Amino acid sequence: MSRLAALLRELCPEGVEYKPIKSVAEVGTGSSNKNESSEEGKYPFFVRSQKVETMNSFEYDEEAIIIPGEGGIGDIFHYINGKYAIHQRVYRIHFTDSGVFVKFAYYYLISNFKKYIVQKAVNATVSSIRKPMIEDFKIPVPPLEVQREIVRILDHFTELTAELTAELTARKIQYEYYRDRLLRFEDSPHVRWMTLGEIATDMYRGSGIKRDEITEKGFPCVRYGEIYTTYSIWFDHCVSRTRSGTKTFEHGDVLFAITGERVEEIAKSCVYMGHEKCFAGGDIVVMKHNQNPKYMAYALSTTSAQAQKSKGKVKSKVVHSSIPALRNILIPVPPLEEQARIVAMLDRFDALTTDLSAGLPAEIAARRQQYAHYRDRLLHFQEKGA
Repeated sequence: MSRLAALLRELCPEGVEYKPIKSVAEVGTGSSNKNESSEEGKYPFFVRSQKVETMNSFEYDEEAIIIPGEGGIGDIFHYINGKYAIHQRVYRIHFTDSGVFVKFAYYYLISNFKKYIVQKAVNATVSSIRKPMIEDFKIPVPPLEVQREIVRILDHFTELTAELTAELTARKIQYEYYRDRLLRFEDSPHVRWMTLGEIATDMYRGSGIKRDEITEKGFPCVRYGEIYTTYSIWFDHCVSRTRSGTKTFEHGDVLFAITGERVEEIAKSCVYMGHEKCFAGGDIVVMKHNQNPKYMAYALSTTSAQAQKSKGKVKSKVVHSSIPALRNILIPVPPLEEQARIVAMLDRFDALTTDLSAGLPAEIAARRQQYAHYRDRLLHFQEKGA
C-alpha cells in the first residue's frame, strides 16, 4: 500500500483523468448461441452466466473484458487473454489504447459499473443493457505504473480467495461421492427400489406465471428458471411473489423444472420445506408423496438420479422432460426411520460445504468482503480538474 501511495503522490498529484470507454476501447457482441457449446470444446465460450462454457471454434483472439447484455448485469465480469467465443447477447470490451492496463479496467468495472448502470436506469434492477451504456461509462486512466501496482495487490487477494474456493470445491466433490455411496444401498434387504410413479400420490404441472406477473406483494411462487438459478436441492421460502396463479404446492412437495438449456441439468429438482401454500409456474412439475421430504431431495440429487433425468428430448434448441419421463425415475426407498437417519448424516456433511455461518464458506465470505473493501478503496481516484 505504501508503494502505491508513493506512486500516486509522484505520478498524479493533481488527480487522474477519466475517459469514456468509447475513447479507449471498442465494444461489440458475439454471434453464437448457447446450444453451440461443447463439453469437449477447446476455447472458452462466454454466455450470460458466471459459468464459462466451451466451444470448438473461436470468434476473437485478444485481451478483453466480457459482460452479459442481460441477466446478471453488474455482477458478472470475465477477463480473457486469448482465443474465445461469446454469446450474441454478451458484450466484449477490447481496449485499443495502450495507456489502459486491461486487468486494471476489469477490476474498476467490477467495483463501479453496477452503480453506474442502476443510476442510468433509475431503478434498483436492470434486466438488459445496450452498447451506448457501456461506451459512455468513464474509467480512470492513471499512469501504467499505478495501474499495475493496483492489479498486483488485487490479484494477490484474488489468489488467496481462489485457494480457499478450490478447497471448498474439493470438499463438495467428496460430499457428492459420500452421498452417492450412502444412497447406493447395495444388497440391502430393507430397501425397495421404486419409480417416482410408484412413490407419488399425485403429480401435475404448474401453470404459467409471466415475468410481468411477478409483484412485490402477493402469494409466494416459483418460476421454473429459479429452480436452476436460485434454489438448491431444498428451500424454505420463495424469492418471488405474484397475484395470479392456479396450481399450488406445499410443504414437502418436490418441484421439477422440465424445460432447460442443457441435457445434463434438465429436470433439476428441489423440495419445498416451508409452510406457506405457493403457486407453481409453468414448466414445473409438482410431485406429492409420503416420504421424508429431505430424503427425497438427497435421493433425487444423486448422480444416478440426474443421469435418469437427463434422458430429455431436445426440441427447437431447448431440452424438455415430461411427467411420463419423471414417473420412470428409479430411486431407493428405505423405511422412514432409515430415511431420517440418512438425512441427519447428509445434513451434517452438507453444512460443512454450504453453511455460510461456519467453516470454509464463512471464511471465503469474509475474505471476499475484505477484498471488496480494499478494491473499492484502491480504485477511488480524485478526478483531475475536479
